[in-house]
Amino acid sequence: MTTFDAAVIAAVTGHMNGDHAADNLLIVRAFAEPSATAARMTGLDAAAGEWVAEVEGAERSVRVPWLGPVTDRASIRTEVVALYREACLRLGVEPAPH
Repeated sequence: MTTFDAAVIAAVTGHMNGDHAADNLLIVRAFAEPSATAARMTGLDAAAGEWVAEVEGAERSVRVPWLGPVTDRASIRTEVVALYREACLRLGVEPAPH
């Protein structure tokens, strides 16, 4: 399994949590915890992204598998966007331009 160094993970999670907090929540609601009220990305590997979701006042760790292959930093972005778009479809939300 491909793993990513700490700097890559920090850059991706920092970007997602800083610029795409609402997207995190949509992904978590669509793929893992429909009743989540907050979510933050905490990690990733070649198989999945990892988030902490707040559900009924408690935090739960969730893994959401990528829809396609993740082998490098560029493919991480591609797959996060794919998850976001699929989450919008599943939840009936109009995707924001990214």
